[in-house]
Amino acid sequence: MKRKNPEADLKLQYRKTLELGLVVSLTLMLVLFHALPQINVTPNVTEAKALEIKIEDIPPTEQVRRPPPPPRPSVPIPTEREDVPEDITIESTELDLTEIPPPPEPPTEEDEYDQYVFIPYDEPPVPIGGMQAILKNLVYPPIAKKAGLEARVVVGVLVDEHGNPVKTQILTDAGYKAGFEEAAAKAVMSVKWKPAKQRDRNVKVWVAVPIRFSLTDAA
Repeated sequence: MKRKNPEADLKLQYRKTLELGLVVSLTLMLVLFHALPQINVTPNVTEAKALEIKIEDIPPTEQVRRPPPPPRPSVPIPTEREDVPEDITIESTELDLTEIPPPPEPPTEEDEYDQYVFIPYDEPPVPIGGMQAILKNLVYPPIAKKAGLEARVVVGVLVDEHGNPVKTQILTDAGYKAGFEEAAAKAVMSVKWKPAKQRDRNVKVWVAVPIRFSLTDAA
């Protein structure tokens, strides 16, 4: 049988190598332990200093009154007239508020309804008898009828709390002077109205009424 050389057999030298490495490691640690300086890990305790607060009295300050500003210098008046001396200047003047006129008086109720303006309401004013009552009183202008003209006019009428037409205003005219506006306003003013209501209360409002002039209806 073949046998290995004892010097070449690693298993036989494994124990010796391990023991030798352990001895070398311990020796190296002992040398380093004695060679390095000793480290002090004790924490340093610092004492906090007491905070001192000093209160000082501040003397009150005195306000120094400034002298009034000097008056504004006079300004020369430039002019081309030879009879005016060059040394004439404009002196400073003070405004007299007593001469200001009082503010105008507030508008009255009649002024507020002078022009057509929309006023909110719950129920609009309605002519008694409907639109037929207005058309019944509508007179076709003779000049326009003779010339064969037709038109559409929008009339604004102010109806008071009692249903009476107070005044009218032409919102849209016919576009030519043929008497349509006058006839429409007269027809609107000739009927009685049911007044407008706002929260179950009669109110005075403006309302727009469109009126159509047709030759077919007038024949």
